[in-house]
Amino acid sequence: MHVPRGTSRQQTLRMIEFEFEDRVPIPPSAAVYDYSVILPRDTEVDDEISVVVFPREVAEAYTESFEKAGITLLSLEIEARSIARAVSLRTTDEPITLLVDFGRARTGFAVVKHGYPIFTSTVEVGGDLMTSALIQSLSLTPEEAENFKNEHGLVPTEGKLAKGLEVVSGVASALADEVARHYHYWDTRRNEKGERMTPVGKVVLIGGSANLHGLPEYIAGRVHAPTEIGNVWQHVTKFEDYVPPIDKRESLQFATAVGLALRGI
Repeated sequence: MHVPRGTSRQQTLRMIEFEFEDRVPIPPSAAVYDYSVILPRDTEVDDEISVVVFPREVAEAYTESFEKAGITLLSLEIEARSIARAVSLRTTDEPITLLVDFGRARTGFAVVKHGYPIFTSTVEVGGDLMTSALIQSLSLTPEEAENFKNEHGLVPTEGKLAKGLEVVSGVASALADEVARHYHYWDTRRNEKGERMTPVGKVVLIGGSANLHGLPEYIAGRVHAPTEIGNVWQHVTKFEDYVPPIDKRESLQFATAVGLALRGI
């Protein structure tokens, strides 16, 4: 959303309420919501804000769980905000990014602008589908299936392993279709003047299943946009000074935790 520069917090929250009917499938009374200002620019009369809305019932259930566990809860935030805090460059010239969290059971998408999600969604495409198919088709153990994905993945192979490429390609293609759908929708949005509103500059992959060998190149070829694996450590340490005692591939599973640890820094 955009709000006039200088609008108070209470006024902004009321303006968000007015937008619920057109933007959110739950009423304000059943929701908790907040916002962040996305990099205000001196040349603009409006502030662009990133709004987060969550079902009140779910938020209260989380709060109650923390209270019963004796943990003092300071705040709650959506997963995409934590991940973006870790992998976003946080620079004024950083392009709008399509963040793809390719996990075991599902894939989360977030369109990120200067470190703030302006859209999130989830699809039921995950790496476990590949693992199960590899175990069945190639008679592999779960460990061998993971190794195949990480070492061979989408790179053509010969002999017995050639069938594995066929297996992983099916899920990779389904993922690429979703990436392309999200990317092109946001990249081609235009305002009433015909100007592109959210030109997406790159795709960033994170999540344990993003370790699939050849996946960045595969996605880049389908979307026709720069695609890279996210670096969850870039705001934590310089590798010249300290190397975290965790495998690079494994670190992709902890982007949310790293982002939470960086909150307030």
